[in-house]
Amino acid sequence: MSILNWSSLSLFSSKPLPQCRGRISAGAITKVLLRDLPPGRIVVLQHRDLDEVAAQELIDQKVKAVINCELTMSGRYPTHGPLMLLQEQIPIWEADAAQFQAFKTNSEITIYEDRILLEDQVIPCSAFTREKWLSMQQQANERTTQLMEHFIDNTLTYAKREMHAVMEPLPQIAIQTDLEDKHVLIVSRGKGYKKDLLAAKAYIAEVKPVLIGVDGGADALLECGYLPHLIVGDMDSVTDKALSCGAEIVVHAYADGSAPGLSRIEALGLSAHVLPCFGTSEDMALLFAYEKRCEVLVTVGARTHMIDFLEKGRAGMGSTLLVRMKVGARLVDIKSIGILYKSRGWTKEISSTLFLSLFFIALSLFQLHWIVKRVAHVVWKLGGEG
Repeated sequence: MSILNWSSLSLFSSKPLPQCRGRISAGAITKVLLRDLPPGRIVVLQHRDLDEVAAQELIDQKVKAVINCELTMSGRYPTHGPLMLLQEQIPIWEADAAQFQAFKTNSEITIYEDRILLEDQVIPCSAFTREKWLSMQQQANERTTQLMEHFIDNTLTYAKREMHAVMEPLPQIAIQTDLEDKHVLIVSRGKGYKKDLLAAKAYIAEVKPVLIGVDGGADALLECGYLPHLIVGDMDSVTDKALSCGAEIVVHAYADGSAPGLSRIEALGLSAHVLPCFGTSEDMALLFAYEKRCEVLVTVGARTHMIDFLEKGRAGMGSTLLVRMKVGARLVDIKSIGILYKSRGWTKEISSTLFLSLFFIALSLFQLHWIVKRVAHVVWKLGGEG
């Protein structure tokens, strides 16, 4: 007589079930990893304080899960990036930073609640939950005032240090694209940049501005069906496809003339201009277009406030403050342009509706006149016969 082994039945087994399985893609620099990321991957990052721009890119790339070998939120400043992933049912696990080197792209892993099975290794992990996000967000909000004070101090310190640099013109480089007396649209990978670019369709169609992509901003232009005229930046987040689209390329160099991004351009067999400039690549794009005597500078995805800059790893915005002071009245954000063209779009719709209404009213009156005329003719004939 056989004895039933209850422990062998999965219904009664205490063995934990895997929560996620899949192939991984690992990268210490998130924006580089995202350049050519296949959909459906489990991504392994080292991204402290996961920002909203990176979170949206991960969502757009349809990742299966995220393993972060860093603090997804440190509590230093508030961010909705992790919450965005969780709301899209993309789970997040955190592992120790020392374990990052164990993850190799294209390896298969299995994730349980508190550990990751990677070939013959067991790596401890913990889930980043909504409750943890809320706790860290509250902690960050309590520090906002102190953080703002440090941010302002840093901004003013660097603004004072760099004010002479912003007054000097940029080195002259000869480009084929003509910017003089034209509208220039500069697209950066800032918060909501894809949505804002889609909202600018009417403006782009009517004005036909010169299109400049700042690194990954060039890919956003291509995704929306536009061909960038210029690509500027460090060349760290833009894809090979965008770099090969035929746009003129301007590599952002340090003040000493060294340009790490140039090696990537040369490896692709492309040519580029090198432009030394202080500040961010976004700052350089604004100054460059300004000094090429453009008429209007329109920004998409531009960083405008403290959290934007902290997410980029900058403790202040000294250079950006100086650049905006210099370009002055020529600068406008796409949100303002979008409101204007949205209003104009509504005006066109109202005009079209009014025209069609008047047309149908006129048609109705014509038909009524014809009916009355026919009735009168019939009555006259009947009266004549009588």
